[in-house]
Amino acid sequence: MSQFLKNSKRWLPGALISIAIIAAILYFVDFQTMWNSIRAADYRILAGSAVLSFVWMFNRAKVWQTLLRDKPKYMDVLFAASEGYLLNAFLPFRLGELGRAFLLSRKSGMTFSEILPTIVIERVVDLVFSAAFLIIGLTYVSDTQGSEKIGYIIGGIMIFGIAMMYMLARNRQWALDVFHKFSKRWTAVQKFGGSFLESFLSGLGVLTDGWLFLRFMFWMTLNWFVALVAYYLITLAFFPQAQPYWMFFVLGAAAFGGAVPALPGGVGTFEGAVSAALFVFTKDQSTSLAVALTARLYNYLNSGVIGGIGLMREGQTLSGIYQQLMDLRNKEQVEDKER
Repeated sequence: MSQFLKNSKRWLPGALISIAIIAAILYFVDFQTMWNSIRAADYRILAGSAVLSFVWMFNRAKVWQTLLRDKPKYMDVLFAASEGYLLNAFLPFRLGELGRAFLLSRKSGMTFSEILPTIVIERVVDLVFSAAFLIIGLTYVSDTQGSEKIGYIIGGIMIFGIAMMYMLARNRQWALDVFHKFSKRWTAVQKFGGSFLESFLSGLGVLTDGWLFLRFMFWMTLNWFVALVAYYLITLAFFPQAQPYWMFFVLGAAAFGGAVPALPGGVGTFEGAVSAALFVFTKDQSTSLAVALTARLYNYLNSGVIGGIGLMREGQTLSGIYQQLMDLRNKEQVEDKER
């Protein structure tokens, strides 16, 4: 019981946010209208967007493999990435990010601490793209002077974050020396943190390798372009009048909505962000929710199919991986106490 109460401090805020947004959706949406819009959607267009959702996943694996300096095999990266997204959809605390690093470390020859920094870099650059898209999208939305400033602030913070990571990558030894100097009072922190920081700074080396970073940015830009087209096709199937520029605002909102603390998979926050962004252009909350739910379905589809195949190949289950991650965390906590 005490363990449950302890863990509730981590998951309860996100659960409350999701529940509040779901309650708002239930209040404002006319489900008969939503159902009618689903029946009237252009399923030929939706089929094309479904194919693009798999293209997105294949391309996403290439983004990650590039960050990993092409050390693991592409298929191993593809399955690990898909398994991670599948884990995020069903497990709390975004354990899918740790899960994919853990799973890839078991079949690539790379250590967990080598892989994890690449996921951090990937996510930070994702936030930069989403902030840029949100800023671009806000230029098409009326009466958003204050919101536009928020977009610039978020984008500035993310760019500053990349610049700081670049500086750390260029001055690895200095960063380690500073860490050891300020943590020498806490032996356990210094021993564990120093080991992790060394691996983390090594992973940041991608930022100092010009050609590698350009390749990474190429695949990342292509990945966001595929997402832009896929979301446009989904929206077009429900709103024939949809314009491509809407997607900048929708994708930007979806990315930040997914980053808000919530139930596993961003349940509620993702749907709320996408439907609210589309409502700005369409003034149709019910059909906008249908678009959001379709996008949610496609997220489950690509990660479920590819990630499910990966789990079957490796003889794994979601509950089994969750237990392994919890065991790994508990082991680290015990080792920290012993130090």
